[in-house]
Amino acid sequence: MQRLRVGVVFGGVSPEHEVSVITGLQAAAALDPDRYEVVPLYVAKDGSWYTGSVLLALEAYQDLDALRRLAIPVRFDPAVHGRLLLVDARPRRWPWQRPLRYLLDVVVLALHGGDGENGGVQGLCETLNVPYTGSGVLGSALGMDKVLSKLLCQQQGIPVVDFRWFREHEWAGQEEAWLDRLEAELGYPMVVKPARLGSSIGIQRVAERVALDAAIEEALRYDEKVLVERAVQHLREVNCAVLGDPSAARPSVLEEPVRSDPSKLLTFQDKYLRGQSKGGQGTKQPQGMASLERIIPAPLDPTQTQAIQEMAVRIFQLFECAGVARIDFLLDGDTGQVYFNEINTIPGSFSFYLWEPAGVPFDALMDELIRLAQKRHREKNGRVRSYDVNLLSLRSLQGVKGAKQP
Repeated sequence: MQRLRVGVVFGGVSPEHEVSVITGLQAAAALDPDRYEVVPLYVAKDGSWYTGSVLLALEAYQDLDALRRLAIPVRFDPAVHGRLLLVDARPRRWPWQRPLRYLLDVVVLALHGGDGENGGVQGLCETLNVPYTGSGVLGSALGMDKVLSKLLCQQQGIPVVDFRWFREHEWAGQEEAWLDRLEAELGYPMVVKPARLGSSIGIQRVAERVALDAAIEEALRYDEKVLVERAVQHLREVNCAVLGDPSAARPSVLEEPVRSDPSKLLTFQDKYLRGQSKGGQGTKQPQGMASLERIIPAPLDPTQTQAIQEMAVRIFQLFECAGVARIDFLLDGDTGQVYFNEINTIPGSFSFYLWEPAGVPFDALMDELIRLAQKRHREKNGRVRSYDVNLLSLRSLQGVKGAKQP
């Protein structure tokens, strides 16, 4: 059987660059070599693209400049319909020398944050008509924007904590008025977040005015749009992954992440730099999001577990997601109220650790993501996307001109 040639895209212009590298290497290691030929595609921090086997070694990323010298720069060639054609972009030493060409059957997107997760790269794949894993342009764009996500869920009757949002130009020169408004309408403690960033970067919990002002200024370093929400007291965090597409989706088991300091929010260090996972097929690949200490399954009663799983599937389909996504919830430990927090359309480590307890190992999860990507591509190309008739042909132009004559 001929193997599928799979491009695994990771890195990217994003504060979550290194997290994406880990997810990409995990995915590449999980792909069955008997079924897939893996082509690593590294997007450097300046947006340039590279390939080459050296990109599959984690230790190579300790020196990014040296890595780029060893890797092969590539460019897109839109000449092939339905597959991704990449061409060696290195200068040719001789006029007759043909550049290396890489023709990919499907693309696995392992990008976190920035244009890799907000619909930008998804739009590129749509334009080139290439099968790709994960959500489409709409779901990716909505999911990346915490404000739009909450507004949509709120409109659909899905509980969210009380929040306010604003852009940098609205904040500038009106800082004291905004601080007064936030204190009056939300009250302390509050949580401040960049609206379009993940991995807990730029997020702070504040309990007084000076800290609120500083947290907003810090969030504006990452995004010109800021979300401020009322902090949930006695907070528990519960996450659920969903696998499928808008027509059929199923939830994973629930997890409850363990914070290093129960009085604070989950940090980047909690998520990526603490603990070790037993998942991922026992490889020596980096653990990434799987390193987070967590309780699986989350210690909730069966009724509440089912309610959260059903809400996760509803949100997944509301956002028209595909592939695997992770929906994060906030749980008030006193009242039991559950709130939608955010959706991750390309979750760290593809949330493989939430599927293994249900009997879906990492390699089977990757198989399913590729199958869903091919299904969407097949359905898209099976519909009418253009007409064979040429309206600019001579006969058609004469008809148009004739219609305008009195």
